[in-house]
Amino acid sequence: MSARDANSLRNGRGLSDQWADGVAVRSRTTERHIAVHKRLVLGFAVSIVTLIAVTAVAVLLGVRFEECAGESASRAPNASSARANQSRDAHSSQRDEEAAQPWRQLRLPASLRPRHYDLRLAVYMDNFTFSGEVNIEFECVNATRFVVLHADGLRVDRAAVYSDSKKPGVLRVHRQFQYPANQVLVVALSRELKPLRTYKMNITFEAQIENELLGFFRSSYVMQGERRYLAVTQFSPIHARKAFPCFDEPVFKATFKVSLKHESAYLSLSNMPVEMSVLDEDEWVTDHFSRTPRMSTYYLAWAVCNFTYKESFTRSGVLIRLYARPDAIGRGYGDYALNITKRLLQFYEDYFKVKYSLPKLDLLAVPKHPYAAMENWGLSVFVEQKILLDPKVSSFSYLMELTMVVVHEICHQWFGDLVTPVWWEDVWLKEGFAHFFEYMGTDFLFPKWNMEKQRFLTDVLHEVMLLDGLASSHPISQQVYQATDIDRVFDWIAYKKGAALIRMLANVMGQPVFQRGLNDYLRTHMYGNAARDDLWNKFSEAMQKEGKYINIKEVMNGWTLQMGYPVVTIIRNDSLDHSVIISQEHFLYHPDARNRDPGLLNTSFQWQIPLTVSVGNYTHISPESIIWLSNKTELHKMSLMEEGTWLLGNINQTGYFRVNYDLHNWRLLLEQLMKNPEIISVGNRAGLIDDAFNLARAGYIPQNIPLEMICYLTQEREFLPWHAASRSLYQLDKLLDRSEEYSIFSDYVLKQVASMYHRLGWPTSPSNGSIMQAAYQTEELQREVIMLACSFGNKHCHNQAMALISDWISSNKNRIPPNVRDIVYCTGVSLMDEDVWEFIWMKFHSTTAISEKKVLLEALTCSGNTFLLNRLLNLSLSSDLVPEQDVIDVIIHVGRNPRGRPLAWRYFREKWDILNSRYGEALFMNAKLINGVTEFLNTESELNELKEFIEENEGEGVSALVRAVEIVEANVRWHRLFRQQFFQWLRKSPDS
Repeated sequence: MSARDANSLRNGRGLSDQWADGVAVRSRTTERHIAVHKRLVLGFAVSIVTLIAVTAVAVLLGVRFEECAGESASRAPNASSARANQSRDAHSSQRDEEAAQPWRQLRLPASLRPRHYDLRLAVYMDNFTFSGEVNIEFECVNATRFVVLHADGLRVDRAAVYSDSKKPGVLRVHRQFQYPANQVLVVALSRELKPLRTYKMNITFEAQIENELLGFFRSSYVMQGERRYLAVTQFSPIHARKAFPCFDEPVFKATFKVSLKHESAYLSLSNMPVEMSVLDEDEWVTDHFSRTPRMSTYYLAWAVCNFTYKESFTRSGVLIRLYARPDAIGRGYGDYALNITKRLLQFYEDYFKVKYSLPKLDLLAVPKHPYAAMENWGLSVFVEQKILLDPKVSSFSYLMELTMVVVHEICHQWFGDLVTPVWWEDVWLKEGFAHFFEYMGTDFLFPKWNMEKQRFLTDVLHEVMLLDGLASSHPISQQVYQATDIDRVFDWIAYKKGAALIRMLANVMGQPVFQRGLNDYLRTHMYGNAARDDLWNKFSEAMQKEGKYINIKEVMNGWTLQMGYPVVTIIRNDSLDHSVIISQEHFLYHPDARNRDPGLLNTSFQWQIPLTVSVGNYTHISPESIIWLSNKTELHKMSLMEEGTWLLGNINQTGYFRVNYDLHNWRLLLEQLMKNPEIISVGNRAGLIDDAFNLARAGYIPQNIPLEMICYLTQEREFLPWHAASRSLYQLDKLLDRSEEYSIFSDYVLKQVASMYHRLGWPTSPSNGSIMQAAYQTEELQREVIMLACSFGNKHCHNQAMALISDWISSNKNRIPPNVRDIVYCTGVSLMDEDVWEFIWMKFHSTTAISEKKVLLEALTCSGNTFLLNRLLNLSLSSDLVPEQDVIDVIIHVGRNPRGRPLAWRYFREKWDILNSRYGEALFMNAKLINGVTEFLNTESELNELKEFIEENEGEGVSALVRAVEIVEANVRWHRLFRQQFFQWLRKSPDS
């Protein structure tokens, strides 16, 4: 029995649901009438008997009615289609019942609004428990007898409500109970609270400091052979209720004053600075933190740890501290993140024209966390590997990833913390903007990286289009009804599609107008909440001030309220000179999936598309022009279109759509790339590669077009097109790596890579041991080509990697350049004997550098020895040898190994109960695991195994598993329809 259940029995509330059913039945007015009648008819015994009988029948019927209502409510989440067919009277009845029993509503009632929380906690690290007392000041908006707020897993000892009017006093509590179905605590009062009055509520409670990475949880690390513990919060999206009773929805903003009592060996942190510390006689310290601005519960935070810190100040006086393990601080691992945070606060203040709102910002590096980081206002929490950096052993890729995580979280101090979405259906309003500004902010820090115009395309646009091209995708704004639905909105659609749509809109509006709209949006809604229409209105107003009358809401609703994206097809019209036929349709990788979904089959997808186009030839390309495509098919005139000129759509890939052409235009573009590729921009060269591979995979164009396109790469000097090509080639590699004809494909790829590989060679280890001065384009292009060469079997690449590993083993000095260590480690483990695997395993345990640890662990998954892979999988899940947050990555990487794929798939199914219990509540991680293990399954038997697995585990990770089936079906479909055509062309190609 859970602690919550035991507590309910102890307080006489073991049947809390039954009490919840009956608490609203009896009317106090009826009771008074009964008393009056009894006095009037004392001499009329017959009348009394009759009245009692009638009343008994009425009560029995009422109780039965409430029981039925309770049963209906418990079935409600699984009966949406049945409810849609109920009569109008039934809907009215249900609303009346929920009004009478507000704890049954899936959202908190709007009757009360919190104003301020005074939260006092005592934290016991010796037995991982905490106790607390919260005083909540709230305003009554509508008259009610019920105080309903969130509490999940807390042992609530006492709840009292006080009047805060001219006649203060304790209000009589008729009954208090918890309703676990909706994670709420209910306090039923004897009389109604009156509108426009303020009240106070006092609640005492206690709970465990959990090990589940949500709510108030514990973590640990080993230093000098001693295991040390810390406790930290993760409240987003709905886990503040695990730490204290509260109105745990974003719209219920209030101020907070937090006090933390703990042993003096620890320090405590929260969103605000410490106002006062009091040392007790028993060597316990109570830290009192300053009052916060108005904020939502999900980014309130605190921590109790024995970390040390380094600090810095911005020029406006904001104190920045980075807290981490003492040894990490001592080695300077936090210096880089601290330095860029100082610069980023200034960047955002200048860009948004809104000052950072708090006097300090703490960055806390913790050993384990369910996400890369969390943007708590004034106390951002990061998992160590996303904020600690050792420049001597870290690759450029690691540096870039860490940089972008920090940029993302600092942006949230404005988008999310200062201005918060009204409800989780618009979570992209904060996550999409933070993801977009990852690239803008990184460009501010390192202008030569050119992230927004280049890396954004491959890492955001191309990435999310893979997911959003599935029939199982969903709109970026999706309805959220209950707590169990909230976690699912935190996916790549919210983050990456949100960022891509923001980028498209910024390019349509122009950067100055876009920035002005953002400034007005933030200033108008600061310390409050906003919905998507609030943003659209500010953008429309900014456009109107420039004399441009575009209805932003009308345009963007098509992109945010519809799933997926269009493929725009441009075909020359031979019957009319200088004209083209432009059409749009919903892009799907597996068109047959539409027929199985009535919702998709009966939906006419249509977007308002800002299509930019240019025409060009061997020596020249015209300036871009814009065509607003609103209909399914349109005819447009194009100037400068002559025989031999080609058309190019979606200039610099600013739009969120794919572009297809007639075969003649594809042929002209291929010839252009072969003869003079630089006429077409770097972004469009990468875009053509990505569109061609994905259009071919879905069956829109012949398989040979993308294969012919990569022949031009021998002339390509820029990183981005190579990166786009390698991403597409790795997708094909995983589809084909277990086929008998695989060598035909791998040999073809190696021929395209060979000349560039020999031209660029291998890097030498930087003489100063630093990666900070690395030339981004040169370093990353060299790394990309080496990775392709080693992955597809280039003998020189293999020999070089093995030589570097052998030198490391023999000299015990690692001279492998940091930027290619992951490639060398993986190649060495895959080709060399078991002793190399054991050597890497030993180094994984001995290194203290977080980035190096991750690279070594992933290298262990590259072995072709199934015994070693099985050993690694078992050690990952059943011991502390592998960090908990890395277990999922181990399973996924084993699945990417052709020899390990069947092993990872079988292990995933056998250990599903354990994995789901550990990561199931963090749906983002659960979806990552499911997608990672299943995305490269591609046989009929594996598809059938997946379907059987879903049937056996119905209801667990449903959306991710449905998506997995569609991906595997698309893989199987490609093999069935296109593999023969694919290899037929390769066998005939002169480059094969």
